[in-house]
Amino acid sequence: MTAPVPMKLRKALERTLKAGHPWVYRDALERPEQLEAGAEVVIHDRRGRPFARGIADGGDAIGVRIWRLRDAPLDAELVERRLRRALGLRAALRPPETTALRLVHGEGDGCPGFVIDEYGLESGERIAVLRLDGEGAARFYERVQDTVRDLLRDQGFTGLLERRDRRSGQGPVLGFGEVPRGRVRVREHGMTLVGDLWEGQKTGLFLDHRESRRRVRELARGRRVLNLYSYTGGFSVGAGLGGASVVTSVDIAPEAIALADATWEANGLDPARHRGLAEDARDFLRIDKERYELVVSDPPSFAPRESALESAIAAYEGLHAQCLDRLVPGGMLLAASCSSHVDANTFHDTLAKASAATGRRVQILERTGAPFDHPRLAAFPEGDYLKVVVARVLD
Repeated sequence: MTAPVPMKLRKALERTLKAGHPWVYRDALERPEQLEAGAEVVIHDRRGRPFARGIADGGDAIGVRIWRLRDAPLDAELVERRLRRALGLRAALRPPETTALRLVHGEGDGCPGFVIDEYGLESGERIAVLRLDGEGAARFYERVQDTVRDLLRDQGFTGLLERRDRRSGQGPVLGFGEVPRGRVRVREHGMTLVGDLWEGQKTGLFLDHRESRRRVRELARGRRVLNLYSYTGGFSVGAGLGGASVVTSVDIAPEAIALADATWEANGLDPARHRGLAEDARDFLRIDKERYELVVSDPPSFAPRESALESAIAAYEGLHAQCLDRLVPGGMLLAASCSSHVDANTFHDTLAKASAATGRRVQILERTGAPFDHPRLAAFPEGDYLKVVVARVLD
């Protein structure tokens, strides 16, 4: 094995890292230009004492992702222990009537850059989808892939699909077994979801909205529902199963609307109660004159990098204002943000500003985020990426 690369801190981050923050940014290190993606790194404090090990990330901002807070090798045995610990949490807390779950949540489970989702298909296969975040994680995985694959086989998985970050330009790779191509079906709180594990976004479905979809199902009875940025239509079907009178799904991608229609049909819902529109959500809101009793707004990240924060805040304020304008008095809004650079207080403030701008008084009913299978480290606020607000328009 290649000797680890020594890297010394030039900023006072020892206490932050020892508290559990898993990232060392490049500008906090001496000579970060010496980092090569995937290399094992020993972090030294400013006095030159080694105290942590991690993997060089290879990105523009993050220099090293920390795996352990002592100077000891990063080996297959460590990865196996972390994976087994993560799997044990899910086995203890698995929701009923649910076959799709996040098994390993990167930094939150002590496995920086590694995400593994489970898809138990209606057709009987049990599939794991691994997504590697960044070049460093992908190269480190090459060292431990046999251990990961053997563990998943031992856990009863019939197939493993390995997906790199989309920025890598590399397509999915079959790790072992067979993974069906095209549309597949899984269960979530008794609801059928339809996704594509090879071509879909992330690992195929957005599993972090499981409890938000259930909340929409609870709120929807008798309501006219608008689902913006609908993707595969999970929120739409939740509303339909909850008794919504009619549901409108809007997504700019025609293939997403086709998936939403397929998901609606897979749940035995009346097609006459669903309208799918392949349109830009903001353009639709400018043209649409209908009023709704429940609006779901779950856009893609408006701030993929910190430099986009100002424009993202303006975009959220404008989107919230348009949503409030489409709601009747007493109507509900479920607004979500997956932008890690937009913290919870900032996101909530965008809703307050939209309320003031439109003259619609808004009552906050609930503030939530990702469910238990997406754990967050207390010392790592960047990991608390998903913000969900349920609000009611008073007048």
